[in-house]
Amino acid sequence: MACRPPGSGSYTVVIIPLRTSIDSLDALRFYLWVKRLKDLEKEKDALYSGLEILEKARLWYLQRLEENRARQDNIEAKSGLGSREESAAEARSCLLRSRIQRVNGSLGSVMAEPNVTSSTPSLPDAVADSDLRWHNTVLTQEVSDKNRQISMLELEKDALLVKLDELQAQ
Repeated sequence: MACRPPGSGSYTVVIIPLRTSIDSLDALRFYLWVKRLKDLEKEKDALYSGLEILEKARLWYLQRLEENRARQDNIEAKSGLGSREESAAEARSCLLRSRIQRVNGSLGSVMAEPNVTSSTPSLPDAVADSDLRWHNTVLTQEVSDKNRQISMLELEKDALLVKLDELQAQ
């Protein structure tokens, strides 16, 4: 069984010896058990990584809130900024707001999915899926190219047959 305490970089692996041959059902079960543990460890690592990112994001959001409050207080205290400074601040604010809304939407969609942890494919599965989609796109393009070539050859054949009929008719 693989165990890793949070924050440590090492794993502890306990190996259970098999009593029968390597081709036995017990060996298969053991292999599948170890594979599942490995997948769970990878998922746990990804979750810990996500928690670290979320904590950094939380701190970033808090800092932006404080900056926003300070700007509001500053704007209320002053009569207003110059038009150039105001438009630059407005553009920056609009860009930041759109990025924040995009991130919020992404986080919301992740949180809204039922059984997120059990239904998400592992990273190797996602990479394999992406590779298959890319390969499918490449093959589709090749088929389209070949179909285009076949159409051109058929047009050429038809033109040659017409010329042949004309030559035979003379």
